[in-house]
Amino acid sequence: MFSSHQELERGLRDSGYVADSVTVTTVYLASRLHKPLLLEGPAGSGKTQLAYAVAHAAHTKVERLQCYQGINEEKAIGKFDESLQRLFVELKVNSSETDWTAIRVELHGSDFFHAGPLLRAIEPDQPCVLLIDELDKVGLEFEAMLLELLSAWQLSVPKLGTVTAASIPFVVLTSNEERRIGDPLRRRSFYLRVEHPTAEREAEIVALRTPASSREFHAGMAGLAKALRGWSMEKPPSISEILDLAQALTVLGEERVTPEMRDLLLPLLAKTEADRKKLLLRDGFASLVYDAQQHTQEALRSVV
Repeated sequence: MFSSHQELERGLRDSGYVADSVTVTTVYLASRLHKPLLLEGPAGSGKTQLAYAVAHAAHTKVERLQCYQGINEEKAIGKFDESLQRLFVELKVNSSETDWTAIRVELHGSDFFHAGPLLRAIEPDQPCVLLIDELDKVGLEFEAMLLELLSAWQLSVPKLGTVTAASIPFVVLTSNEERRIGDPLRRRSFYLRVEHPTAEREAEIVALRTPASSREFHAGMAGLAKALRGWSMEKPPSISEILDLAQALTVLGEERVTPEMRDLLLPLLAKTEADRKKLLLRDGFASLVYDAQQHTQEALRSVV
């Protein structure tokens, strides 16, 4: 997918994703060696966005399989369109000759199969990015189903047969660690731990999205993010939520967060009632702003 390490690094940055050298090298090796990439870390730390950034850098699309409790093979691989099959049979029965053997073969062909994300990811001639998001929400049985794809780059579909990949996708598996991912998948994958960024790196991320704002503004957003995440909030802010806040402040013409802006910013900062009450405590928001200012100074000393 990438001719060089440098091409990948430039592509990620052009997409707005700021990655360290270890991440860039690991992604590059995974793409060259056709290894899945397992990303683990807290929600909102940028795992899913990395998959989209890789797709942007490779000028390809993302096939996303969003995992959830109760997901089955039909949702992941696909299923036959039974209504279309019935219509086809009715049309054939009304014709002059009925060849049931031929009809049965046609009914179980690809024309009647509605492909899911896993199958769509291996059908194109050009490789895409296959994002299997929040894999920790499903059980080991679902993981076992993925092993054939990630080992042999093929899928065995009942009645349809075995579908071999026309191209090998770049596979990204993400986990918020609600459940431990099994060892068979871990053995086949390269592993990256994805944490919330440092204040310096988050300032750089904010700068990419709000280039017209000042260096102090970027550092201030990063400092506020670090303060919020250090407050043991029920729902700490993700990187994307900090970017939303930065863009909102830009729209309002504000360069920094002050204690007087508490009520105005609560809908952007507190996403649960418990967090809202915490920020509404006497001196709570003022204390948060003070902590943010300390982190901002640290970021300013480090950002060039």
